[in-house]
Amino acid sequence: MLDFLFYCFLGILFTYIILLVLILMGDCDLYLQFASKFGKKPSALKGKVVWITGASSGIGECLAYELAKAGCKLCLSARREQELNRVKKQCLLHGNIKEEDILVLPLDALKFETHSSATQDVLKYFSKIDILVNNAGRSQRALFEETSLDIDREVIELNVLGVLSLTKQVLPHMLERKEGHIAVMSSIAGKLSAPSSASYTGSKHAIQGWFSTLGVEMSDRNIKVTLLCPGPVFSNLLETAFTGKAGEVWNKYNSIKSLIVPLLHMYLVLWNLRVIQ
Repeated sequence: MLDFLFYCFLGILFTYIILLVLILMGDCDLYLQFASKFGKKPSALKGKVVWITGASSGIGECLAYELAKAGCKLCLSARREQELNRVKKQCLLHGNIKEEDILVLPLDALKFETHSSATQDVLKYFSKIDILVNNAGRSQRALFEETSLDIDREVIELNVLGVLSLTKQVLPHMLERKEGHIAVMSSIAGKLSAPSSASYTGSKHAIQGWFSTLGVEMSDRNIKVTLLCPGPVFSNLLETAFTGKAGEVWNKYNSIKSLIVPLLHMYLVLWNLRVIQ
């Protein structure tokens, strides 16, 4: 009996050591590592119509390149049409798609009244929307007591209400077709709290609640809902972040990124350790 318990203990210890090594060596959580290794390849998405918001830079831009390589048909949206055309050019240059497979559709996530017509434009061009990637958003950096209510409102309108508004326009189409996938760019800030980013963290916690509920409601209706929670990512997100005052931009990312990234990575490690316990 003691030998059995000893071997059980060794098995559990060995399992935890393996999981810890995977976490420390990986750049994502354990679920994503498993899916990357054993899940479907990006090429399985060939021919799917994917609408990406916030596609002019950062994660949205890089996602567009990967999906273009996979042979997806893309609708690229953001406020800056010139940057969208740049991304389109790169997609055509390095991807596995043709000119007619990409629709550049300028969109301001805060102009809710345009979301219905934008959705109809995508449907008119492609006849369907298989995947909606809600990626548009902005970060925020300031202490809680230094952040005005106006900033809280702006962050919530962009990061939460803008996402909800567009999703509510696309969802009826997916329900009518009885298939679809809604992906939402949350953040590790949707799981953990960090100082000097209460507005941003609060908006991502809100996203988690809204779309987790949507996922439950859609679980038996063939509509998939995925919440993406990236950790540290090199992009212009913090260069354009809100501060605590209206009209200001933080724009300090380049000077302190060497400090931010290790801290965020440590948060990610700690969160994974908490999950597997």
